[in-house]
This record gives sequence, structure tokens and C-alpha cells, in this order.
Amino acid sequence: MANHKSALKRHRQSMQRRSRNRINKSIMKNAVKALEIAVTENSVDDAQAALKAAVPAIVRAAVKGTIHKKTASRKVSRLTKRVNALAANA
Repeated sequence: MANHKSALKRHRQSMQRRSRNRINKSIMKNAVKALEIAVTENSVDDAQAALKAAVPAIVRAAVKGTIHKKTASRKVSRLTKRVNALAANA
């Protein structure tokens, strides 16, 4: 454990950031999981609704610094591609 005043503060800050990052990442992962379920069930309407919920969650995680912006872009692109392919096949 840290002993100096500045090190104790840094530890407190890192714990706050960790909890914030975990919350953002959890929200993002749950939204993506709901989208994955909708895609596997071949439900076009549910998949499109889940995509509309997942994209802002992913972007929010990137804006907050939880994930890198290019990772967010890649995730959004791949999920959109899957939903569009599902809609085209239906």
C-alpha cells in the first residue's frame, strides 16, 4: 500500500477510474450481448433495435476513455455489417 500523500491520492483516483471503466464496459458488453442474441435468433427488428442501443453504449465507452476510439469504430462497423446482412437475407 502507498505511504506518501500523493501516492494515496493516486491510488484513490485509480480506484475511481477503475470502477467507472468497469461500469462503462459492462453496459457496453451487455448491449453487444443483446445484439448477438437478436442476430442468432434471426430477428431483424430486434437486431436493429439492439443495434440502436449498442452503438451509443460503445461510443460512450470510447469517449470516456474506457476503450480506444478505433476499437469502438471497429466494433460498431462489424455489428452494423452483421445486422445489415441479416436484414438483407430476410
